[in-house]
Amino acid sequence: MTDARFYHIANNGTLTPLDSLESAVEVVKTGGYIWLDYYQPIKEDLTLLVEPLGLHPLSIEDSIDENQIPKIDDYPSNTFILFNAFHYSQGILYVSEVDAFLGRNFLVTVSSHNSHNLSLLGNIQRNIANEIESVRHGPAFLLHIILDQVVDEKFLAIEALEERLNEGEETILSDLERFDPSELMHLRRDLQAVRKSLFHEREILVKICRKDSPFIPDKAIYFYRDIYDHLSKFFELTESYRDLVTSLMEMYLSMLNNQMTKAANDTNIIVRRLTFITTIFMPLTLLAGIGVMSEWSMMTGPQNWRIAYPAFLLGMVVLGVLNYFFFKRLEKSQEKKSLKNVTRRFGDKQDIVQAG
Repeated sequence: MTDARFYHIANNGTLTPLDSLESAVEVVKTGGYIWLDYYQPIKEDLTLLVEPLGLHPLSIEDSIDENQIPKIDDYPSNTFILFNAFHYSQGILYVSEVDAFLGRNFLVTVSSHNSHNLSLLGNIQRNIANEIESVRHGPAFLLHIILDQVVDEKFLAIEALEERLNEGEETILSDLERFDPSELMHLRRDLQAVRKSLFHEREILVKICRKDSPFIPDKAIYFYRDIYDHLSKFFELTESYRDLVTSLMEMYLSMLNNQMTKAANDTNIIVRRLTFITTIFMPLTLLAGIGVMSEWSMMTGPQNWRIAYPAFLLGMVVLGVLNYFFFKRLEKSQEKKSLKNVTRRFGDKQDIVQAG
């Protein structure tokens, strides 16, 4: 639903609400300038401004299209500026547009809604009231107040993304199994969107600060330089956060790989122990089978079973002990050989590095 507010700012700084577009066009002839604020307008609403204010139809189409990147376009009667506003709520980054048509005696702003379905410029009047001494100097100063509020809200969204990064890092370190790696992918996508917007918005401020727009006086350039400094800082933050996302993903994969390696090592140790036990008992099992067949009683005679069976059991014990020490020694020999090969390999690599 279209919502429009019309104001007249007199030379003495008086902000007067107006009833209609016609009255705004008439009152600007008496001095000062007008501010036309549109919330979710349709194309027909903005088309009415083509004749009285000289807005270009192409800039009107860009202000209606929500898939445009930030930019600045200069026209004979105005400068069109397209900015992005960020709102972060419940783990979702909302990117909206704030468009401005800046002329010598008028400012037209076009905004949509934020994550709470409220106007992006709904509380801008309070900031204007606090800066009325600056606003009365012209529409370029009013535009600075609006863009400054939009940039300040960007910082709140960037702070929320930083908190999610910190929470993800703490989860990886404290409870790896509970961590969802898709969160990092979502964060990387949001940071990419923020970075893309900040990159183009910084270019807008570069053009403004080098005085490309004839509708922004030299006195206002100093205020826009402050906005440029904020955008540059936010751009560097997003760059560092993107690197942090990559580091967290590498740390997550490394810790996950360590857990898998540990589990594999534990399994190998268990298998080796079982194999060791099986190897020791294999000959004993063979002898036990033979003994159950009463071969000893056949060879020594049934009358000597009291001596034969204890001797048989003693022989099995002795054989088991011998097998144990034999395989234990063989295992240690293999471990020493493997360690020697590893030491030799790393020693060769070190010699090569030193030689290089």
